[in-house]
Amino acid sequence: MIFKVMGLLFLLFFYSIYVVKMLRQKKKGIQTDQIAKGRKSTDVMRTEILMKIATYSIVVVEIISIIMSSTDKFTSLSIIGIVFCTAGDLIFFLAVHTMRDNWRAGIHESDKTEMVTSGICSFSRNPAFLGFDLVYIGILILFFNPVHLLFVIFAVTMLHLQIIQEERFLPIVFGKDYIKYKSRVCRYIGRKKAPAIGR
Repeated sequence: MIFKVMGLLFLLFFYSIYVVKMLRQKKKGIQTDQIAKGRKSTDVMRTEILMKIATYSIVVVEIISIIMSSTDKFTSLSIIGIVFCTAGDLIFFLAVHTMRDNWRAGIHESDKTEMVTSGICSFSRNPAFLGFDLVYIGILILFFNPVHLLFVIFAVTMLHLQIIQEERFLPIVFGKDYIKYKSRVCRYIGRKKAPAIGR
């Protein structure tokens, strides 16, 4: 029972961050959810629609997996799952907090935002996506079943493809600043070594 409660709390905290952020931005006239909205190329629209399907359906699968689970004792694997979920919740919170009103879900061609490279963004170009992935994997480890695994693979893959789409778009918006940032900070986590001068 303790695992089910923990799993549901991890999900509640995670998705509450998203909903609260969206409601706060809505009060300021900002549309947070830009996924599959507006005029976009066919490739971008297709990726965003599939990503939306993946990220909505995984919530249902996660909740069913938690409720149907018979897991009731701590193992080394469950500890790893708890660590992943905790890290995912924390990283997602820091990402949303650090990006403030510059954060959007999906590509937003008409919105004017500033490039954020401080805080958690100085260690990850995509900390919100990293948070999603860690929570998906953590819940999977805690409440594993084959169907859940397939949905996690689908969701993680679609988030990765969305990152690829955004990385094609961001240099157009932020130019050389984004290219420099991309050369310093890894896509998911870590900083890149500066090239040695004179070699």
